[in-house]
Amino acid sequence: MSNATISDIGQVNNTGTADALFLKVFSGEVLSSFEQATVTADKHMVRTIANGKSAQFPVMGRSSASYHTPGNEITGTALNHAEKIITINDLLISNHFIANIQEAKNHYDVRSVYSSEMGRALAFQMDKHVLQTMVQAAAASANVGDSGYAAGTIITDADADTSATSLISSIFTAAENLDDAYVPSEGRFCFLKPAQYYLLANATNAVNVDFSGRGSIADGTIPQLAGINLIKTSHLPTANVTGTGVDAGGAGGAQVVDASNTVAIITHTSAVGTVKLMDLAVESEYDIRRQGTLMVAKYAMGHGVLRPEAAVQIQTA
Repeated sequence: MSNATISDIGQVNNTGTADALFLKVFSGEVLSSFEQATVTADKHMVRTIANGKSAQFPVMGRSSASYHTPGNEITGTALNHAEKIITINDLLISNHFIANIQEAKNHYDVRSVYSSEMGRALAFQMDKHVLQTMVQAAAASANVGDSGYAAGTIITDADADTSATSLISSIFTAAENLDDAYVPSEGRFCFLKPAQYYLLANATNAVNVDFSGRGSIADGTIPQLAGINLIKTSHLPTANVTGTGVDAGGAGGAQVVDASNTVAIITHTSAVGTVKLMDLAVESEYDIRRQGTLMVAKYAMGHGVLRPEAAVQIQTA
């Protein structure tokens, strides 16, 4: 009896590496999971660099107006310039090793689950870093040395975490502060823990159409308040982040921040920036020496404060 001709579903045109096509599926699952899990990726400034350890973000002051005296020469006025340097953190990875024998004995697929979890792990960590940087921005001084740019704002509201009325009032105050700092009304976001988000979603004056509310108690949603888009996230920092661990941004501690008692962070997309040296990438390789497959997802990014006046923190104390 002759042997059957096998169509190897993992090879390209039935030649080459046995799992060449599988790697692309793995990559897609990680990328898709990352994009679905992150809530901050499109809500701040992001810049990609090809090489180097840092990137420069130029910051310029505002122009002014004055009356002209007939006959006087117009010579121009000075406009303040500054810069913000954002340094790349260490390489952040999520990895798993799957032994052939374990996978053979198992009765269900684990690779798709592992790949999804790796994408989520990196997305969640990026969100933590960006949100911590937003809290840094709220406590930072102005980047440009003229009266046109202000420092960040911290609003203390003792019961903002338990009272919808107090939290709504503080969010409106934050909107007012952003207006006073000439921060554009488009692109404003308020990040909240689920408890505070649902507190607002259950508030009559926030969702009832009689009060021009836009939310729904039935759906448990409230998309906007005071012209600010509300974003629910479990990764809002509410503790003192110290040290050199993953949450702190690695050895440089770039994301170290005391976010104790934080209830919400309201920012504009220009408040913080991210520099990408190595965008999200994935690798998978079979190791014959260890009889298994190593899967790695990774990125190298850095985060920093750009415009402190575009960030407002609400805290209880």
